[in-house]
Amino acid sequence: MFRNGTLRKIADMICGDTPTYFVYRTGTLLQEFMEDCGFDETFGGTRRWWVVDRLREALNDPKPGAHALPARFTTIIQHLMNPSECKDEDRSRANALLALNAALRDEGFEAFYADDGNCYVRHVKTNTLSVSPNLKRPLSKEERETRNLLDTYLNTCSEDDLTTKVLLPLLRQLGFERITVAGHRDKAMEFGKDLWMKFTLPTQHSVYFGVQVKKGKVDAAGATKGSNANAMELVNQARMALGHPVFDPAINKNVLVDHVYIVAGGEITKQARHLIVTTLDQESRRHIIFMDRDDLLELFPISGTPLPSEAKPKDASPWDQIDDDVPF
Repeated sequence: MFRNGTLRKIADMICGDTPTYFVYRTGTLLQEFMEDCGFDETFGGTRRWWVVDRLREALNDPKPGAHALPARFTTIIQHLMNPSECKDEDRSRANALLALNAALRDEGFEAFYADDGNCYVRHVKTNTLSVSPNLKRPLSKEERETRNLLDTYLNTCSEDDLTTKVLLPLLRQLGFERITVAGHRDKAMEFGKDLWMKFTLPTQHSVYFGVQVKKGKVDAAGATKGSNANAMELVNQARMALGHPVFDPAINKNVLVDHVYIVAGGEITKQARHLIVTTLDQESRRHIIFMDRDDLLELFPISGTPLPSEAKPKDASPWDQIDDDVPF
């Protein structure tokens, strides 16, 4: 929860009382502003405190993940920082952004403008965006560079590197918990899962996932060729993953996974997807989720996940390297 002083500063910006880089809004305009952000309360009382109450409501909404702000709160920030709301003395909104960040950084967050012209909020220490990753928005220059570097890395990395250096940090960044590499030490104990994890819903219930990882392309060929995986192998592994429990030490119980991700560092062909879902029985096929190379390349840069050290340019600062030896 943000401190009262931070909420008052942001409320003053929304009201347009201070500083002078923000548009002044009457009570009626404040109500219209909040309606655009998903509120239906009628304006009443003092302008500043009415807005503070709406900000508190927004912060009490369910969060999309760790180190992220609720969607309604980030929507408020985006509306506040809309480029069309600029004042003549601050057409670039640079001064407005400085004022907003002076408040947000006290809470560990900062706002920035992306190439699409919209304002986004990220957590300073983890670089986590406070919105669900929007795969449709244009990538920034830095994000495009990250995408290209990851694309090159996926051509040469091993399956273990894909699992531990690409997929594992990505899943952490997206809010999954208790991520465990199931067969890292003993392949016989995988039971169709290269790793398993859980995700905590806003209601505090947990959903469990198994993940089967393949380095190359997944196709519907009659047999595995080179780094390409055969879809029928994944059918058998998906059945095992759904049928064998995992042990969650947080609750000291064995639990069955609810869904199985099939993740590939290459393409999962349409024929392979069709073969997998039609071969599995009707109940099992509902639990399968596909994620291939294109999904990784789109999701990785937007989520703010750091690149593996091997994927970075040789002249990159050593302070930018991530420690791949941190235990998971």
